[in-house]
Amino acid sequence: MNEVMRNSIFDNIETITTRWIERMKDHSDERFLDIMPAPVVATMSREFTELMTSNLSTKEQVDKDRLDEFTKKIIHFGWSIKFINRAIDAFSSVIYELFFENGILTDKNLREGVNIFASWINPLRESIIEEYSVKWERTDSLQKIALQELSASLIPVFEKISVMPLVGTIDTERAKLIMENLLEGVVKQRAEVVLLDITGVPVVDTMVAHHIIQAADAVRLVGSKCMLVGIRPEIAQTIVTLGINLTDFSTTSTLRRGMQKALQMTGRTIVEEE
Repeated sequence: MNEVMRNSIFDNIETITTRWIERMKDHSDERFLDIMPAPVVATMSREFTELMTSNLSTKEQVDKDRLDEFTKKIIHFGWSIKFINRAIDAFSSVIYELFFENGILTDKNLREGVNIFASWINPLRESIIEEYSVKWERTDSLQKIALQELSASLIPVFEKISVMPLVGTIDTERAKLIMENLLEGVVKQRAEVVLLDITGVPVVDTMVAHHIIQAADAVRLVGSKCMLVGIRPEIAQTIVTLGINLTDFSTTSTLRRGMQKALQMTGRTIVEEE
């Protein structure tokens, strides 16, 4: 019976892929099939089906090379663990339907067929999720390191004026790095005014604001002034709604305005040359 089931899957691979796509589209909360171009969806769907059937002919748990390449792609395209589990469930459902349509599964041999199918699909599911988890953790770690390296540097732009552009989500670990680099840079560069640019920070909540206020207080303790720039309208609305008090240091909506204000604070101004 195992051989019959295997041949049925190989003979109907196109039908299985098409039905799987339609089954996944029924889930309105999964956006991958809607937002990605049709050729990408077709390619990824085909690769998913091939991966799910790769161990049928080799009798191994899963094709490791194909699994490695596939997990890289699904992480790139933003597949979640939830999406992967749902995809495997939908694939299993399509296979069962096909077996019943072709008379491979009946009421008499259903138990045997389910056991054979489970012995194939369950280890495959475990291998895919395990490989996904390993690669996702590695990718997430590398992204955090890159983000820390790129977004926590104090840049001297004028004498006595420095800027620290902040990019991405600010958590406790990043806040500590920001604080260390900020204080070290202020002393080293002898900056009198520091501009914290939050243009690249997607969300400012109570915790983020607390870290920013701490950074501003630390800058004042070493004899400099801190200015918060890059406050977008939605960020301003969030700050007001949460009741966050930012009145102890200057704020501007753009880095450009902040720079003009910083020059005034250090007794200078920009003059157009005739």
